[in-house]
Amino acid sequence: MASNFQFQVLHTDGAARLGKLITPHAEIETPVFMPVGTAGTVKALTQGQLEELDVRIFLANTYHLYLRPGDELIREQGGLHRFMAWPRALLTDSGGFQVFSMSDLREITEEGVRFRSHYDGSTHFFSPERSIEVQMNLGADIIMCFDECTPFPCSREHARQSMLMTVRWAERCKNHFEQRFLEPQGAEQSLFGIIQGAVYADLRRECVDRLLTQEFPGYAIGGLSVGEPKGKMFEMVEVTVPLLPPDRPRYMMGMGTPEDLVEGVRRGLDMFDCVMPTRHARNGWLFTHDGHLVIKNEIHKRSEKPIDERCGCFVCRRYSRAYLRHLFHQNEVLSAVLNTYHNVYFYLDTLRRIRQSIASSRFAEFAVQFLSEWRQSGASV
Repeated sequence: MASNFQFQVLHTDGAARLGKLITPHAEIETPVFMPVGTAGTVKALTQGQLEELDVRIFLANTYHLYLRPGDELIREQGGLHRFMAWPRALLTDSGGFQVFSMSDLREITEEGVRFRSHYDGSTHFFSPERSIEVQMNLGADIIMCFDECTPFPCSREHARQSMLMTVRWAERCKNHFEQRFLEPQGAEQSLFGIIQGAVYADLRRECVDRLLTQEFPGYAIGGLSVGEPKGKMFEMVEVTVPLLPPDRPRYMMGMGTPEDLVEGVRRGLDMFDCVMPTRHARNGWLFTHDGHLVIKNEIHKRSEKPIDERCGCFVCRRYSRAYLRHLFHQNEVLSAVLNTYHNVYFYLDTLRRIRQSIASSRFAEFAVQFLSEWRQSGASV
C-alpha cells in the first residue's frame, strides 16, 4: 500500500513535529491545515486563488460527491483532480461523519449504514467496501476508512461497541483497498485508519492497539469536536498520540479554532481540517491576530482600517472594514470571496508561523505568545 506516499519528520521541538508529506500530487509541509471543499470546491474561492494561497491539499466530502454529481460520473471525467482542474493533493473523508450527523435519516448495522439523501429523500447504502469504492472512483491522494462516529454524550458500552465495529470495518476497508491497489487509481492513493472510542481513554488505547496491527500509512483521530468539553478533547489527544507510530502522520479530524491548532501541534498532531474559516467567513465572522471581528457590526460602518493590520493578505492590503461591511449587508457575492480569502490566509499563515517556530526550536515560546494574545482578545468586535 501507499507506494507513492512518503512521510518524514524533519525536526521536533518537544512533542511538536515539523514534517514533509509527499503524495502523487504535492509535497506538503506539516503541520498542515486543510481547507474543506465539501462538494469539490472550497466555497467562494477559485482553484487559482487556492494556489495563490499556497494550499497544497484540501478535503473533499465523499457523501456529498457520491450523491451529486455521483462518483461514477467523476471517475468517467478522469477523477476529482481532473474534474475540478486541481493539480495538487486531495483528501476525501469516508462519509461516516455525515451519516453520523443525520441520526434521524440512517440505520446502522454490522454490514454498513442505510441512509436517506438529505437532498431528495432517496435511500442509499454505504458499506465499508462501498465507501472505499466511491473514494477510489474520486481518486483522492489520501482516503479514509469508513467508521462510526459516536455522539457526545454516549455510554461507555455504546462507545465500545461502536469502536469495535469501526475496527472491524477498518479491516474490511483495508482488504477491499488492497484488492484494488494494483489498479492504476489504487497505486495513486493511501488509506488512513481512524481511531474512535468517544471520551473513554481505555477505549482509545484499545482502538489504537487493534488498528496498529493493520499497518496503515497514517492514522486519524475521529469522533471528537462533536460537543465534548475542550479539556476532554485534548485529554483524548494526549492519550492517543504517544501510542501512534512516530513515522506516520497524525490527522486530527474536524478541529477547529486557531487556538485548537496550536494546542494540537503542541500535542504532536500533524494534519487538521475544519469548516470554520470558510463557514465563518460567509457569515461575516473574521479571524484576526486580535481575536474575532464581526464585520456586520455598526462599529465598522465608517472604519478605514483593514480587517487586520498585521495580516499580509491582499484583502487587508486593499480593502477597508467599511467597504467589507457594505458588501456583507448588501449580500454581495464579493463579500464571501474576500472574507473567505482572508480567513483561509489567516489559518494558513498561522500554520506557517508554527512550522517556522518548530524549525527554530522556539515553538513553546510561540505557543505561549499566540495563546496569550488570542485569549486576551476577549469578545469579538
